[in-house]
Amino acid sequence: MTSGAKTGGGRFFEDYRVGETIRHAVPRTLTVGERALYHALYPARHALHSSDSFARACGLAAAPLDDLIVFHTVFGKSVPDISLNAVANLGYAEGRWLSPVWPGETITAESEVIGLRQLSSGKAGIVWVRTRGFADGRPCLSYVRWVMVRRRAPGEAPEAVVPELAEAVAASDLVVPEGLDFGGYDFALAGEPHRLSDYAVGEIIDHVDGVTVEEAEHMMATRLWQNTARVHFDATAREDGRRLIYGGHVISLARALSFNGLANAQTIVALNGGAHANPCFAGDTVRAWSEVLDRANLGNDIGALRLRLVATRGAAGQLRDDAGAYRPDVLLDLDCWALIPA
Repeated sequence: MTSGAKTGGGRFFEDYRVGETIRHAVPRTLTVGERALYHALYPARHALHSSDSFARACGLAAAPLDDLIVFHTVFGKSVPDISLNAVANLGYAEGRWLSPVWPGETITAESEVIGLRQLSSGKAGIVWVRTRGFADGRPCLSYVRWVMVRRRAPGEAPEAVVPELAEAVAASDLVVPEGLDFGGYDFALAGEPHRLSDYAVGEIIDHVDGVTVEEAEHMMATRLWQNTARVHFDATAREDGRRLIYGGHVISLARALSFNGLANAQTIVALNGGAHANPCFAGDTVRAWSEVLDRANLGNDIGALRLRLVATRGAAGQLRDDAGAYRPDVLLDLDCWALIPA
């Protein structure tokens, strides 16, 4: 006898209630293995996350795990409860890394539902959640994302609640890791000489290099971060039979490509906003460019750059068309703060 009583198909739009907090399974202890796999999947080489000795010279006990390892792990924890039945992940806001995560620490996560709005078609709705990650119980990450989620069946629309979200995290609210000090920063070992004052607001940096997405690599990444969204690993989940590249894979590729021109933007500390503008598929070649949106001096020879990181399919070009819509070759439009020597 076959029964589906013990298996779960994930939540649908009508299963969410504003104000509820969802604790996500399963806790995951991160090790140096995560770093090795991350650096194998992406051409990541920022020195602070690559070298214990470099990190110690900057005031830390050792090299923390890459900020995006933490993001992907927390995100992956939330997928079965938030986006298993998603049509699309629509955006991010108010993201802050609150403390470094070290090998051997265990990540847990929870999400609070902060908004709901059913679409006029009645077939899906938008769910806003604030997801929090904890490392050995210590807050390490918080961000808002909103997702278009299918309805299980047609029904009455709930009262719409759309949260008001900040356009950007204020520089004064950025969390600098305890002990971090760039006073003795070694620019030669980091790979480039550029510091905060070398970047001008409005400057655009073409990161030059490109990476072609391989089916095997994005599938390894999806499994590594335990992202169970069907569109990423099940070729029958889309009518065209193509697996959609996990958006976090594109984020990490773009971040790694940004080393060429932003080698000293050592760690991401805030996520102001972001959109996965168009789908990415295996065989696409990802390129990236950054625009400097703002600068701030945080003390201890530490500065912060607010960056618009854009990933494109093929050659870099214009971001939007004449009507204001993203051009079809734009894959990612991400707004973040990163720490850099001042």
